[in-house]
Amino acid sequence: MHSDASIQHVEEQTTAWLEKVVIGLNLCPFAAKPQRNKQIKIEVCDATDDQAVMESIITELTLLDNSEVADLETTLVVTPNCFQDFDDYNQFLDVADMLIDQFGWRGTYQIASFHPDYCFADAEPEEDSNLTNRSPYPVFHLIREASIEKALKYYGGDAEAIPDINIDRVCALSDSEKRALFPYLFKAHSHS
Repeated sequence: MHSDASIQHVEEQTTAWLEKVVIGLNLCPFAAKPQRNKQIKIEVCDATDDQAVMESIITELTLLDNSEVADLETTLVVTPNCFQDFDDYNQFLDVADMLIDQFGWRGTYQIASFHPDYCFADAEPEEDSNLTNRSPYPVFHLIREASIEKALKYYGGDAEAIPDINIDRVCALSDSEKRALFPYLFKAHSHS
């Protein structure tokens, strides 16, 4: 996974997911504008160990901290070689969250989570509701809280309802739509 072509492939798949699923299905009403304005960074961390991923997240949060929103709104740290197991990923989220506290970034940044095997605490793994957070690779989405607050101010709908609306949206997809939007999920399951 150390070749540029592989990193480029991961970037392309992540961008396709961002555009077709996150923006295409309007799962995040706030993603289209920064994507149009090229303010979303996709950082592929091809490390295979927790420590290197932790360092990558710190580096990217520091970069966000030192950048203007106009230049860099948000960053997706993608880890194709680490945290394949959702439970390991989920446990590492606690570490990532502690980093935010450790660097005094609580209230400034937060991390949203996406994973190929994402499963909500109150859902079964095979439930379609999980599709709202299923990405081609494990992703740590570094978000500026000020940007969320600003976006919510201009958002016409009920922000609290977004997760439920998203679940309804993905659950209403036909099988062929799911296969088109989430090809990486069906490839993985066809081998089992």
